Amino acid sequence: MKLGVICDGISRDLAHSLDVMDEFNLSYAELQFVGDKEVGDHTHDEIREIDTQLRDRGKPVSCVSRHVFAGLTTANTAGDAAHTKHMDALKRVIEMAQIVGSPLVRIMTNKKEQILWGHGGAEKWNVAHGAWDKTLPLIAPAVELARTENITLAMETGNGTMVNSNWTGRKLIDDLDAKDALKILWDPANNCWCHETAYPDGYNTARDGYIGHIHIKDVQVNTPQATLEVRRMGEGQLADQFKPLADALRADSYDGVISFESVYHPGNGDFEAGFRLCIDRFKSLFGD
Repeated sequence: MKLGVICDGISRDLAHSLDVMDEFNLSYAELQFVGDKEVGDHTHDEIREIDTQLRDRGKPVSCVSRHVFAGLTTANTAGDAAHTKHMDALKRVIEMAQIVGSPLVRIMTNKKEQILWGHGGAEKWNVAHGAWDKTLPLIAPAVELARTENITLAMETGNGTMVNSNWTGRKLIDDLDAKDALKILWDPANNCWCHETAYPDGYNTARDGYIGHIHIKDVQVNTPQATLEVRRMGEGQLADQFKPLADALRADSYDGVISFESVYHPGNGDFEAGFRLCIDRFKSLFGD
């Protein structure tokens, strides 16, 4: 399968990240922060230099990943100042993606309301009425822009966002009739917070053409205590799900990229050290 890494999880020094990618034979670079800037904030000259580095090293870009729409709430509306700021950033990210040859641009969704639908009385007392319907028009302009620019958006399943599971991701795509331009960027570890089991539940929900990109890391969540711990790969709550998930992806000939997300450190804040402790396990599970 196509394996890569979110480069700034190793280092924001792109040249160093590419050296480490070569060391571990990882092919696909996902760009999020390069140098002191988030993607979408680089100058044209800086983007050209980034593109030159990647092409000279033979590293295709899998996804350009800015936190577009993160932080918006259901109080926001399409076209207001905050939404417009995110749309302007999305335009810049798409331009960067076109230069570096990325097929995908990552977006997020607005902040999570916990209970969106209900029955048996919950529909009166517990549901955040209208929250889902207010989300759709925030994302719809991004879908139209993607269609115009002939690029695909990858909507990440986030811990604290309206789309925090493959189920809600699929529903949003269907509600917007956007399967042509919008895919799920599936982060199974993020989905642990809402207790969506990665395999078989999460995978079977999205397997029929909804998954555009995958992030892999391992975690342990404690929802009652509002605590998240990133763990060395294979030592968190996804440990017994990685292999059947990888087997299912192979069986279904998944042709997207799987990016390792290096957000673990061994207690000292050194994320490259965390990467080195995890990457062989990642490759042994998801590699050929």
